[in-house]
Amino acid sequence: MTAQKTYWLEHAWLGEHVEPGVALDVTADGRIAGLRTGADTPPPGAEVLRGLTVPGLANAHSHAFHRALRSTVQVGSGTFWTWREVMYGVAQNLTPDSYFALARAVYAEMALAGITDVGEFHYVHHAPGGTSYADPNAMGEALIEAAAAAGIRITLLDTAYLAAGFGEAPNAHQRRFSDGTADAWAERVSALKPREHALIGAAVHSVRAVPAGQLATVAAWAQERQAPLHVHLSEQTAENDACLAAHGRTPTQLLADHGVLGPGTTGVHNTHLTDEDIALLGATTTGTCMCPTTERDLADGIGPAGRLQRAGSPLSLGSDSHAVIDLLEEARAMELNERLRSRTRGHWTANALLTAATADGHAALGRPDAGRLEAGALADFTTIALDAVRTAGPLPRLGAETAVFAASAADVRHTVVGGRHIVRDGAHTLVGEVAGALSEAIAAVRG
Repeated sequence: MTAQKTYWLEHAWLGEHVEPGVALDVTADGRIAGLRTGADTPPPGAEVLRGLTVPGLANAHSHAFHRALRSTVQVGSGTFWTWREVMYGVAQNLTPDSYFALARAVYAEMALAGITDVGEFHYVHHAPGGTSYADPNAMGEALIEAAAAAGIRITLLDTAYLAAGFGEAPNAHQRRFSDGTADAWAERVSALKPREHALIGAAVHSVRAVPAGQLATVAAWAQERQAPLHVHLSEQTAENDACLAAHGRTPTQLLADHGVLGPGTTGVHNTHLTDEDIALLGATTTGTCMCPTTERDLADGIGPAGRLQRAGSPLSLGSDSHAVIDLLEEARAMELNERLRSRTRGHWTANALLTAATADGHAALGRPDAGRLEAGALADFTTIALDAVRTAGPLPRLGAETAVFAASAADVRHTVVGGRHIVRDGAHTLVGEVAGALSEAIAAVRG
């Protein structure tokens, strides 16, 4: 591979350690041509990235329109189910144009937070009432184009959402989510085409939202295309209880019965699991995407992330409802939650937590060629300041620990996607005023 551009990284996290003075060469097609360590000074013409450069962060679970709920849902108390009613109100106001504007701003916020790839768990497919748009994929296309406009990659996890619950037809809010049957879902989603920045994956919203007899249709669609398949799994005990009442099986067991589990599948949340569920997820190498901020925000509980990983389930991270968009916080929270539960420290090293936020997250989104600073990988990386008020003081060789346990999204200085600067010195290069874009887009859908 012929290098077309060189970046000089003051410090680089290379998976197991921090290396000072790294020259990273990028090809014309946006891949890493090679790395040279021991570069004490920037090579002539190199772009200088001061701080700690890590692979681009992967946000493995996003609902872009939930960003409009930030702070609004913090008034008063309630449960996941009362929160859901507020969410439905925002969903009803979305159009292809307003969703593009909102998602563009949200994905720009992600770029500012060092995220280079998002897994968009997309289920608002149709017009209110369930009528299809002239282009049945107008809403999905809006998300794909929004990611391009914000300069990041997307895996559109087009979601089958067919029922309100076990044996229940979609309610008035959910009609715009539903294709009626899994076969109709598969026909619609098959018209979506991947492009350079976008992959097409699949999702089962949950076992309550896809009838058991139709789960295999969604799983087969993903398996035939070797596409990522994600599913909300055991986020709420009420879902577990309803599944046991309807099928005499836990949600995990029901998914296994219908061929949903496997190395191409990621369960999102995986919070309330039995010992047998954990063993089953691990034995099938089904992934786990933890979203600690949302799980705390909605009072869902603390998932058994450590036990799942030890059983064989790879871990990734997501910002889900976007109460905050900060993958460093999600990584930190996974460890700190486990400390609270166990009253012991050190369940994951900083290196392991960064791997969940990078390589394993990208793999869950169908991009095993991302998330590493090595030759042949996508040239997607982000630089975290080591001289901010939160990060100043520790030795640079402790950069991984500083990034995970002290830094925040506010400390991201640069984000590069495919060798192209998307965030430079803390400013987005494509979306001029991200805060203003967010305010305007959220006002348009708030109703």
